[in-house]
Amino acid sequence: MERHLDAELRALREKLLLMGGSVEFQLQDVLNALTGRDSELAIRVVENDLSINKLDIEIDETCLRLLALHKPTAGDLRFITTAMKISSELERISDLAENIAERAIELNQEPQLKPYIDIPRMANWTLQMVKECLDAFMNRDAVLARKVCRDDDYVDHLTEQLFRELVSFMLEDPRTITRAIRLTFIGKYYERIADHATNVGELVVYMVEGKIIRHQNVD
Repeated sequence: MERHLDAELRALREKLLLMGGSVEFQLQDVLNALTGRDSELAIRVVENDLSINKLDIEIDETCLRLLALHKPTAGDLRFITTAMKISSELERISDLAENIAERAIELNQEPQLKPYIDIPRMANWTLQMVKECLDAFMNRDAVLARKVCRDDDYVDHLTEQLFRELVSFMLEDPRTITRAIRLTFIGKYYERIADHATNVGELVVYMVEGKIIRHQNVD
């Protein structure tokens, strides 16, 4: 007979995956809002952050209740504590999508500084990292989780490349400074999204293997 805890853990997993899917939509929408100069879509991204905050609170409350009522051990305990932390990481990713949307709204009020090349590349790479860390969680795949951690280096490289390019714009024409700074912020937001996806990857490795790999070489 299935334990009552098993059913509750399954429901927790499904709610966390629902939250993850909502965050993925946020990231796709905010990229479309930025590249398509669509301020109305950017406003919806800002508004949708509230529903993700609500899911984060619900997941936290569920995890605390399960810990208090069932006193889980071993794998169940790792799953619950990992789910609580992953929820927090996803909520922060949604906050960063909201930040990008706010900068997009500001940028849309002025002529576009430059064609968006590096930022969409960063955005798509970070979105793939988020998708893969959630897949790793769903499938208990520590190999894929480690790949996500390694992929963070590419986003760091693109961030540095974007920063150098935008500094050259600002030096050549002071009138570009405000727009260039906003784009620099967006690049930094994407770098932080990749960091949060990496954190999720590290949490999945802990959940599956019981190993803490933070601040270590993932290989």
